[in-house]
Amino acid sequence: MTGIYVPEPEDEAMRDLIRARYQVGKAQHRARQQLKMYLLRHNIRYGGQTSWNAAHLRYLAQIKMPFPVQQIVFQEMLDVISEATARLERYDQEIERAAPGWRWEPVVRAVMALRGMALLHAASLVAELGDFNRFDHPGPLMGYLGLVPSEHTTGTDRQQGGITKMGNGPARRALVEAAWQYRAPARISPHLKKRQEGLPKAITDISWQAQRRLHHRYQHLTRVGKKKSQVASPPWPAS
Repeated sequence: MTGIYVPEPEDEAMRDLIRARYQVGKAQHRARQQLKMYLLRHNIRYGGQTSWNAAHLRYLAQIKMPFPVQQIVFQEMLDVISEATARLERYDQEIERAAPGWRWEPVVRAVMALRGMALLHAASLVAELGDFNRFDHPGPLMGYLGLVPSEHTTGTDRQQGGITKMGNGPARRALVEAAWQYRAPARISPHLKKRQEGLPKAITDISWQAQRRLHHRYQHLTRVGKKKSQVASPPWPAS
């Protein structure tokens, strides 16, 4: 019999909190898309470059629909988004309160030394994976996360496709979103420097090495014709 990893009740509670936060994020994204499609159907288009910032919200507050009933629909959609945004803020505050004192807090702080891994992504990764030592090689970890290529083999014909996405979704999402940060050249931003304060030099050195290696890998793969989305969520084992 092969043993399996069983998280502690405390770890499951933290995982429930973070997963609930991601569910609200998905609901907010879906509500934003619905509002955007509703406005496009009425030929109302936002001319700015960035959506959902302060300028965009001011623009939405000034919209007047042709009929009162349409204005009600618009306002209800906008209220759903505002409520989801407020819920996300409350969840973020609870995660910040819960992380200190958690038995995996030192691991979370170490992961936060990496670029693209702020508290939410770091806590999500640790809550989903638990003890990192149970993966003795990157291969099993990539398989657990669904970041290995799919395969369609018939006889001697072997074909590989995109990633399987059959593993742990929340952890995979955290890693893929963080991977996009390595498009930019290696640098220690003020936010990253603050997250690294008080950490051992060995951890910060690993973070810097990861920045340089992953940025060079991103440049190499895009130069040889790989799509940016494939580079960020690679259908091949990470090296």
